[in-house]
Amino acid sequence: MTGKNKNRTLYEECDLFITFSPQREEPMRQYLDLMENIMKNGVDRKGRNGWTRALFAHQLRFNLGGGFPAMTTKKLAFKSVLSELIWFLEGSGDNNRLKKLIGRENTIWSENAEAPYWKHLARYDGDLGRIYGVQWRSWQTPDGREVDQIGQLLERIKTDPFDRRLVVTAWNPGELSKMALPPCHMLFQFFAYPDGRLSLHMVQRSCDVFLGVPFNIASYALLLSMVAQVSGMKPFECVITLNDVHIYHEHFDAVKVQLARSPMVLPRLWLNPEVSDLFSFGMKDVELVGYESHPAIRAKMLA
Repeated sequence: MTGKNKNRTLYEECDLFITFSPQREEPMRQYLDLMENIMKNGVDRKGRNGWTRALFAHQLRFNLGGGFPAMTTKKLAFKSVLSELIWFLEGSGDNNRLKKLIGRENTIWSENAEAPYWKHLARYDGDLGRIYGVQWRSWQTPDGREVDQIGQLLERIKTDPFDRRLVVTAWNPGELSKMALPPCHMLFQFFAYPDGRLSLHMVQRSCDVFLGVPFNIASYALLLSMVAQVSGMKPFECVITLNDVHIYHEHFDAVKVQLARSPMVLPRLWLNPEVSDLFSFGMKDVELVGYESHPAIRAKMLA
């Protein structure tokens, strides 16, 4: 679809589109309020990779009926969000594969792949070890079997949607030393409603509020939407519990810039309606429609 025909399809054919009632500032305001709360009331601590100002245990809730929760007070790199999620769902821990998906040499995982603490443990150039996607798709049991947590999840949603075991975890204590980075977003669970709505709750242990959390919000809202589509359901709430919520001191100036901006209208998410298999989504099957934002705010990622 191109040009005028594509716009007509996206906006007029509701069966192809996750259509919701309009909602403006409210969803992302809670994120800005969290940043402001940390700046005013957080405690300063020196950690593994620098000084942070932090609070403990905060929850954000995003009703996808109000639009897709993409950050608007700075530009969200949605292509990076999408490529990483597809990469996770493939079960990959190879940064070379992520480079191919996103179409460039530098990815959000490149610094971790080259980090001195990990480089000597990597099995090959670009190896990130048994990180998120590997745990999601190939969790190893003591007897040598592999568990496809995502595959099992989809089957349970299909056959027993009210199961209280619709859980996927990336936190594997026995393999943390085999990961370039222990999982920050470490567990998520789905909840199905009798009327066909589907919600997701994610728990994150370590939360870089300025750089990482907007990315995480978008990633799990996207995962919820994709799983809902292939399960014949409607995405409802994406709930995120953030445990160690922190802002690096090096990001303070950037945070002040962002807090001075006002949120804009949220975009909508388009998923290719022909995709009925979660593992078949490609880069061209997902699009943010009507996404407008303030300019990007550059800040260093502290790996």
